[in-house]
Amino acid sequence: MKLSITARNMVVTPAITKRIEKKTETMGRYLWPETEMQIKMTKEKARRVVEITVPMGKNVILRSESSADDNLFLAIDTALAKMERQIRKHRTKLGKNLRDELPAIPEYIEEDAAEEEPERKIVKRKTFPVRPMSVEDAMIEMELLGHNFFAFVNIDTERTNVLYLRKDGDLGLLEPEA
Repeated sequence: MKLSITARNMVVTPAITKRIEKKTETMGRYLWPETEMQIKMTKEKARRVVEITVPMGKNVILRSESSADDNLFLAIDTALAKMERQIRKHRTKLGKNLRDELPAIPEYIEEDAAEEEPERKIVKRKTFPVRPMSVEDAMIEMELLGHNFFAFVNIDTERTNVLYLRKDGDLGLLEPEA
């Protein structure tokens, strides 16, 4: 496994690099040797944000993010723990069920939440490929991405659907009327 560590508004010290290398050693057994783990660290005022992205083969990307108040090591540890759970889940559960039929994961970037104001404007526009998949596959993809919604083309109805996470923890499915 290859590590790519980048930082914005901060310096990557040898102690940070050593901590990341130590924490990622166990993940190496789940990944191919040529897999590149991208770790991006950002300092935003008093917060430290760590984003980790791991491409897991053909069209599958795992992502985790964590932030902590003025404690970079806590943010690193939390983000790496999330990533390790995702990698294990992907390698075991998905490896058994969907070995050759993994659908593509669109490159979602969550939009910034705007405060309640009378006038709203679009501040970010993102396009992504939409591939036909079953509702079950969409549920798995949304969970792997760690997002609270997922747009896809339902393979049964050939219509665009949106799967979303409800406040009560269950999932909802938006289907257009015929």
